[in-house]
Amino acid sequence: YFFSLQPDTVKTTPLRIELIQPSFLGMPRRNFYGFDPPDTLEIIWKVYLGKGTTNLSSKQGERTWYGCGWTGQPLLIREDSGLFLIQGAYDHNLKKINAETGEIVWEYSFDDVIKGTGTLWINPDPQGDEDSVIIFQGSRLGNENHLYSHIVPSFRAISYSSGEELWRMNVKQTESYSRDVDGSGIIVDDTLYIGLENGLLAVINPHPSAAYLAQGILQPEIIAEFKLYSLEDVYKHAGNLVTESSISRLGNHLYIASGSGHVYGYSLTDDTLDWDFYIGSDIDGSPVVTEDSCLLISVEKQYINGPGGILKINPQVDPESCVVWFFPVGDYQYADWQGGVIGTCGINDYYRSNSQPYLACFMGIDGYIYVVKHQIIDSLSPPQLGPDNRTLYPLPELVYKYKIGPSISTPLIFEHKLIAAGYQGIYLFSYDHDLVFSLIHHLPIPCEATGVVFNNRLFIGSRDGYLYCLGKRVR
Repeated sequence: YFFSLQPDTVKTTPLRIELIQPSFLGMPRRNFYGFDPPDTLEIIWKVYLGKGTTNLSSKQGERTWYGCGWTGQPLLIREDSGLFLIQGAYDHNLKKINAETGEIVWEYSFDDVIKGTGTLWINPDPQGDEDSVIIFQGSRLGNENHLYSHIVPSFRAISYSSGEELWRMNVKQTESYSRDVDGSGIIVDDTLYIGLENGLLAVINPHPSAAYLAQGILQPEIIAEFKLYSLEDVYKHAGNLVTESSISRLGNHLYIASGSGHVYGYSLTDDTLDWDFYIGSDIDGSPVVTEDSCLLISVEKQYINGPGGILKINPQVDPESCVVWFFPVGDYQYADWQGGVIGTCGINDYYRSNSQPYLACFMGIDGYIYVVKHQIIDSLSPPQLGPDNRTLYPLPELVYKYKIGPSISTPLIFEHKLIAAGYQGIYLFSYDHDLVFSLIHHLPIPCEATGVVFNNRLFIGSRDGYLYCLGKRVR
């Protein structure tokens, strides 16, 4: 048997499969990026992911996109026969790729581009090899579909062994203006929880043996669904109730951020939403669980009077008093964004040595990467205005700031390395015990996706059409 290297989830399977990176930023804390980052960013291999069309809206029309986008992190698996990646792409295909060579093993076609990262699950009660390891993956709603289509099967279960479909879920129409699925699910006690862009938290029985024929397709059993928005949010956000966040777990609660402007807590004990912190902005990033049992929340500059940035909140107290600190980033117009932080925060909590401080890093639309001590308040700086432009919050201690250009990716921070990807390329930094940072390498490959590292290699997809394996090339 192989055992997972992933923290918090140790799995075994008679198929001798090891889940190294089973979901976006690992799970359940969303703080894991792989092992052994590279010392340089030389291209070891690259594979063309292709291109595909997608309909942005009735007004904006059809676009052709290349490679892969946000969140787009490869899943990483080790078998007896080697190391493999699972990568969703803009050519509408989910791909299993040999991580040593870049060779595509199989492809499964969705109805639209794939943006988000899937979740791998080792089925404890499989019927055979076909459903022993399952990938849960979402896509955009489908080029032949529209918001009012009867069936939009944009969330599916795929066999890891064969790339064949096991079931597909109709993502129902709600007050939200989207029926896409970008977020990554989480498995708790053989139950799948996932936030959907229709603004619902879906609780699903993931077992293919429990799937049934409904609306002409084989669908999973839906245990429950919860709205991640209120009627007031419908009016405030005009349909932008989209949940793109992946779910995190802290104790007996799951936490998820919503485009409606809320961070919700879901009680696994009572099977209900019982905690609600309202920010008001669109929130795309996923809650990151810190070692001191807090959450780091990305705040976009939208629907709010104040700045976007990063909030550290303590979900174990009342929402009215949960903010520990707020770090604002600059307003900046780029594409359709006005500023703030779109991507998820990175932290070194899993990787730090005992002598190192707890660090958080994040990249803003304003073009900078920031590194802060997330357990230390800057006592020399005055409180900062929060997203509502009224409430003052403490500021964490800033360690490092570097201009890399706008980014919506998640930085990967290790004991002495930092990897940041954005629209102007991939940056590899080193830092010492005195927190002196040095740029080692810059590779001008445009990225929205987040990478994963293993054995001195970085695997990351780009908007130029390719998936890259980067590290020290053997000569």
